[in-house]
Amino acid sequence: MKFITTNEAPQAIGPYSQAVQAGDFLYISGQLPINPNTGKFISDNIVEQTTQVMKNIIAILTSQGLSIKNIVKTNIYVVNLAHFNEINDAYGTFLNDHKPARAAIEVNKLPKNAQIEIEAIAYIKQ
Repeated sequence: MKFITTNEAPQAIGPYSQAVQAGDFLYISGQLPINPNTGKFISDNIVEQTTQVMKNIIAILTSQGLSIKNIVKTNIYVVNLAHFNEINDAYGTFLNDHKPARAAIEVNKLPKNAQIEIEAIAYIKQ
């Protein structure tokens, strides 16, 4: 098992790793819409928040020599599913024809009062 940290994504805000490699899989912890350079939310806009979350996921993947095409599963946690179409559009711009398995779940609250959090699992041997 290998614990992953990169300065290109926001640092963990608790006792966990940005990602953990276990065997042929990379488990990426839930990413918030935090700009890693400022340590603050990118904005209150759900599209901009989704975009920042995906950039954070890509930064972690890139730090391990992986890309979005290595993702096999994501879980999206969102405070308001009424934003589902906007989230879907922003999320989809990063994936193009790559379509990993996914769940989208409405939750009552997220850390730091974020509107969205996305976690991902990537397959390393591709």
